Amino acid sequence: MEYAVSHMPALRDAEVSATPALKPVAPPVSLLAQSLIGPDTSIHTLIERFTSQRVQIGLVIDPQRKLMGTVTDGDLRRGLLRGIQTDAPVRTIMNPSPRSIRFGEPRGDALAFMRREKIKHIPVIDFAGRAVDLITLDSLLAPESQPYPIILMAGGEGRRLRPLTEHTPKPMLDVGGRPILETIIRRFAAAGFSEFHISVNYRAEVIRNHFGNGGALGVDVSYIEEDMPLGTAGPLARLAREQDKPMLVMNGDILSKVDPVQMIDFHRENEAAATMAVRTYEVQVPYGVVDVDDNEIRSLREKPVTRHFINAGIYVLSPAALDFVPRDQAYDMPQLFDDCRESGMRTSAYPVEEYWVDIGQIDDYRRANADFASIF
Repeated sequence: MEYAVSHMPALRDAEVSATPALKPVAPPVSLLAQSLIGPDTSIHTLIERFTSQRVQIGLVIDPQRKLMGTVTDGDLRRGLLRGIQTDAPVRTIMNPSPRSIRFGEPRGDALAFMRREKIKHIPVIDFAGRAVDLITLDSLLAPESQPYPIILMAGGEGRRLRPLTEHTPKPMLDVGGRPILETIIRRFAAAGFSEFHISVNYRAEVIRNHFGNGGALGVDVSYIEEDMPLGTAGPLARLAREQDKPMLVMNGDILSKVDPVQMIDFHRENEAAATMAVRTYEVQVPYGVVDVDDNEIRSLREKPVTRHFINAGIYVLSPAALDFVPRDQAYDMPQLFDDCRESGMRTSAYPVEEYWVDIGQIDDYRRANADFASIF
């Protein structure tokens, strides 16, 4: 996930009347802990909090932890101007219809919403409407540094996109005014990632000349040189074997709003050796389907739709998974997942509902350009 999420910390009865102490189930996040108040907390107490703590918003919750409203410095001042006394409860000045976002929203979407609404704080709620986090504009603009390496596979020829790829590697095709690969790196960098390894082969000099060591983008870029096509996983054998943390691997021709931090967290929580992002793909049979058993018709289905999970080209791998990658041989990701699974290691699927396009054909390229301004 792109922003820290905490369960409710315990609250002192003196601070939150009518709200029982809650047993913490995870270490509290300080901003959230500072912001939680009950509806009968006095305005005077809230003023003291605003004076002594860095958070300038109160999240008003009921005994079931549901968000009832919010109180900002502006709400407080407008209440005082209306003549409300400081011994009155905060329920008298709170906004009962606060703006909020649902848990799991990508960092970029949260940032865009806050900028559009001109707000500095926004509560995060879960499926039951319970406050689980507090996001600040400052935290989004200065993302937490992520220690995980990013490996981008950019060595393919992109033959299906010719003549566009006659002199330009597919990841360097212009979408939305800049190369696909640059958009990918910029999005990762905005999420706090700084270590990038780019696997290059076809027209490698175009990629190296554009990114150099990554300094222009504020990141560190190194290159995995493919002397021959090594497939979608083979280049990983040329990484230093002393890797000690999960790495995210992504095809260099994909544009997506998948939250990389959330995917890595999912991988770690599931204790997986390898995690694959998967996307739902629907296929409709254009005819009525007849189910037959021993010459007897069992059912008729008119133009049924079948749904499948497809490989979305984004992976998280633990260091142990690299042991299966042969050196200087073509080797693909499906084989790596098979080898991990056959050895008894856990492999996980991470469903992707966010925007995603694999720019493999001319129609995909056109769609990505049409979507870019509104999506990214």
